[in-house]
Amino acid sequence: MKFEDLNLLKNIQQALADEGYENPTPIQEQAIPVILEENDLVGCAQTGTGKTAAFAIPMLNILHRIVGSAKKRKLIRALVVTPTRELALQVGESFDTYGKYTNIRQVTIFGGVNQTPQVDQLKKGVDILIATPGRLLDLHKQGFVDLDHLHFLVLDEADQMLDMGFINDVKKIIKLTPDNRQTLLFSATMPLPIRELADTFLTNPKYVSVTPISSTAEKVKQQLYLVDKADKRKLLYHLIRNENLKNVLVFTRTKHGADNVVKALKKNGVEAGAIHGDKSQSARQRMLDAFKNKEISVLVATDIAARGIDIESLPYVVNFDLPNIPETYVHRIGRTGRAGNSGLAISFCGRDELPYLKDIEKLIRMKLKVMEEHPYPFAEQDKENKPEGQKPDLRNKNKNARSGKSKPGGKSNSRKSEASKKKKKRWY
Repeated sequence: MKFEDLNLLKNIQQALADEGYENPTPIQEQAIPVILEENDLVGCAQTGTGKTAAFAIPMLNILHRIVGSAKKRKLIRALVVTPTRELALQVGESFDTYGKYTNIRQVTIFGGVNQTPQVDQLKKGVDILIATPGRLLDLHKQGFVDLDHLHFLVLDEADQMLDMGFINDVKKIIKLTPDNRQTLLFSATMPLPIRELADTFLTNPKYVSVTPISSTAEKVKQQLYLVDKADKRKLLYHLIRNENLKNVLVFTRTKHGADNVVKALKKNGVEAGAIHGDKSQSARQRMLDAFKNKEISVLVATDIAARGIDIESLPYVVNFDLPNIPETYVHRIGRTGRAGNSGLAISFCGRDELPYLKDIEKLIRMKLKVMEEHPYPFAEQDKENKPEGQKPDLRNKNKNARSGKSKPGGKSNSRKSEASKKKKKRWY
């Protein structure tokens, strides 16, 4: 199929031709016709498959007929809500690119910067508003955002919007929109509980999933390192130096963890930077540009901050912390091995993360290759520990303690025995 087969307006087809687009990706091929028929939609596809174009192109096609003449008063006809500022900016750029031969105007608003320039843009009139939840609600409360004329509501990266602390904001935003809106949800992952929640505010939605969420990129090589939590930073530095890793995207679970990893790498002479929610928009953009321009070799990010970041030919992804949601693992490693390129996904797994590993391997239906030759393996007593999360066999440990036998001198080991049992329970 070609884009010209999708019944798109000529000026939109021309914009696509300018970008060298001839054939839609699978998610675009399936989603665009559904949206053009004005159905609600849940679209699920891995990152890098063209989800933004899958909703931007048909929205522009419909809105161009609604907006009509350039002299017509500008009202907010479409709202795209994203979890991060970086993703909001990228979505805005996409609308500008695909709609450059239309008179449709988009404005992007987000927190972390002075609101005055954004308010000035809103006052000039806008057809499509791309926003992060906090800034959107703030400006609506101040009377600068009117959603009464909305035709489209889009939640981009819907799993994160609904599952990572945005649920209350999303509910507030939905209440501000007309009941007859067309609602679109797009995401790289869509766990069943999130889909069930989404169904509460969609009307007879169509579902499009072009890639099973359990699948990982074919050309991505996956490696697993069993390592104590305290040794993870040392192992990361060891791999960067000894394996000559460059242009590495590292994922941590927390913002504080990201900063600590950067601090440790810099201390050892590795140029690194972090992006997360506590960084200002300008600081995050500078760090991302520095990484893309290879001014720094390691970028450390949290999942929320990394959503929507598009980095071409990314060779390495490191899961410094294993995610507790297995679908997130698939999303993370999908950032490498794109467009036919090969990639390497390295994962560190501590004792406390063994249950997460078990869930990940169950989802992707394969066992990760354990790399045993490294200087920071699990401590001696855990050598019999299994990657699947099985308990180690400690039957030969502390025999005297368990039997209550006394050491020479007649002192009982019963207290030590109880402490040993408690310690084992804490491990797992």
